[in-house]
Parts: sequence; structure tokens; C-alpha cells
Amino acid sequence: MGKKTLVIASGNRGKLDEFRQMLAPKGFDVRAQSDYGVEPPPETGRTFVENALIKARNAAQASGSAALADDSGLVVHALDGRPGIHSARFAGEHADDDSNIDKLLCELEDMPEERRGACFYCCLVLLRHLEDPAPLIAIGRWHGYILEARRGQGGFGYDSVFVDPDMGVSAAELAAVEKNRLSHRGKALQALYQQLDDQEV
Repeated sequence: MGKKTLVIASGNRGKLDEFRQMLAPKGFDVRAQSDYGVEPPPETGRTFVENALIKARNAAQASGSAALADDSGLVVHALDGRPGIHSARFAGEHADDDSNIDKLLCELEDMPEERRGACFYCCLVLLRHLEDPAPLIAIGRWHGYILEARRGQGGFGYDSVFVDPDMGVSAAELAAVEKNRLSHRGKALQALYQQLDDQEV
């Protein structure tokens, strides 16, 4: 596959950095939608896949290139799946990572570890062009549990309170290469790679 421009339908700097690290070795020229002046659309879907499709179509239309959208979030079992699709604005429309984490820890206060199970969930949608009738859709899950307090300085979002039980460390304590291997986004990309075999973007 020759080098192809792939527009990432996200303004999240952490996500963009992760996608560049994971996709550049595969021969993609990874570009941010902001390079094309793309404004993020309203995320009116009720599921991760619906929102990813909305974002991918918006970026493909505005850029004229193939577009990859990610809709991901934290699913906490004891909270009936919240914050889910509202993970980025759990504490309000203009919330930042710290306020979202504070709200999450407050809602889980005094809950024992065995009830703090959670998973990071990622849905990727790749549109090869705006009218692509069969977009590629890939899912990844990263299972773990929520800490009672932050640990680690890396990552973004909820990484500092999410523990991988096999590694015994928070996502914020993992090196970028290791996180990309374990994460929901990394797993979804691996699933996407399999679908890209013998196909042109």
C-alpha cells in the first residue's frame, strides 16, 4: 500500500499523538482534521459506533480524504456503563480531565475494589471516501478497574485512575509503546489492520 493521507477526526492531542505513533509505520500520512479547518460535528449518536460514523463523515466531507474517527470512553460497570459516550464531558460540557476524574472518584467513593471494574472501549470507523458504502468498523476493549486516587504522570483522560490488572500499574504509568500495545485503541487498530489486508484506503 502506498502512502495515503488519512485524516484523523479528532481534536484531542493525546489521541492524535497515539494515532501517529501507531499508523505512521503502516505507511499512512496521518493528518489532524484541524489541518483542513474541520470543525467537530455535534455528537448526537447514542452509541460509540454512531458517533464515530458522524465524525468520520464530517472529516471526509471537509477534507476530501480518507478519514478515521475514533469514539471511545470509559465504561464503569457499577455505574451502569457511565460515563460511556459522555466520558469527555462527564463533569459538564466544558469539563477537563481533572474534573472528570474528580466526579468519577466521587461517585465510586468507598466502593470496594471488586466493584470498581471498568473497561476502556474504542470504536474506530474508517471511511475510504465520503460515499464509502461499507466503512471499516473495528472495536477494542481494555479491561481493568478504577483506583481510589490518581497514579502516574503520563497519558490523558482517565489514564491515571485506570489499572491494568495484569500489569499492576495505571495506564498513566505505562510507556507509550506498552500502552499502545495494551490499550483499547491499540486493539481496535489491530482489528482494523486485519480488515485492511488486500484493500486500498
